[in-house]
Amino acid sequence: MGSFGNLILNENMKIFRRPRTWIMLSILALISLLMPVLLREGMGSNEVLYWEAAVTTIQITFFLNTIFCVVIAAESVAGEFTWGTIKLLLIRPWSRSKVLASKYLTVIGFSIVSTLLVIAMAMLTSYILFSHDAPGGSSSPATNALTLWGYLYVDLFITLAIAFMVSSVFRSGALAIGLSLFIMFSQSIFSLIFNPVRYEWAKYVLFNNMDLSKYMTSGADFALMGGPSAGMTLGFSIAVLAVYYVIFMVISWVVFSKRDVAG
Repeated sequence: MGSFGNLILNENMKIFRRPRTWIMLSILALISLLMPVLLREGMGSNEVLYWEAAVTTIQITFFLNTIFCVVIAAESVAGEFTWGTIKLLLIRPWSRSKVLASKYLTVIGFSIVSTLLVIAMAMLTSYILFSHDAPGGSSSPATNALTLWGYLYVDLFITLAIAFMVSSVFRSGALAIGLSLFIMFSQSIFSLIFNPVRYEWAKYVLFNNMDLSKYMTSGADFALMGGPSAGMTLGFSIAVLAVYYVIFMVISWVVFSKRDVAG
């Protein structure tokens, strides 16, 4: 276990020793701090509940957060091949499975850190600038906000799995980044084309299950791509995403474990 801990520590050092990593985190923090200020100036009022201001800020910033996390995931494996350091890594007394697991866990760790940073900065500024008087109603703004952020992270989590798989299989960081960004920005388009209302089999398509916010009790207020289709529930979408996730991970591990790096 100690050697695996050293592997994870080594991978974290690779990420956080790069100035680019700190630049990306600084950009996320700055945008998360400034967006509530812009929202207040744009509305000309501070009567909006601070939870709502934080939700809007994070929904906007989360796209950039996903892009930065994808960059880290895409280069986690492909970068070793690009820089020619993969041989040095694999000749050490660690199995390939441990090497890949350490890289993946480090990527997930970075995504959690960046997500918490965005939430913390957005909440801090929103709490200072906006109202604390919650409106009446059965639903809690805090519960809705936390649920939405959880759903946003699930979307990020699956996108990272795709980027990591492409990085492991094709050894191309550019391809992993490009494909992940394509999936991010084309989800709604593919959901319209492969609509479960028109095609029964379409409810099993990845794109139709990534936005879990459509299952929120508050309706389409927070959902990114409209409400759920008939026959689709939160549990169903989570199950579909779990199957895709397992497939992505199995492909990554099998290809990486069998790849010849002697050439």
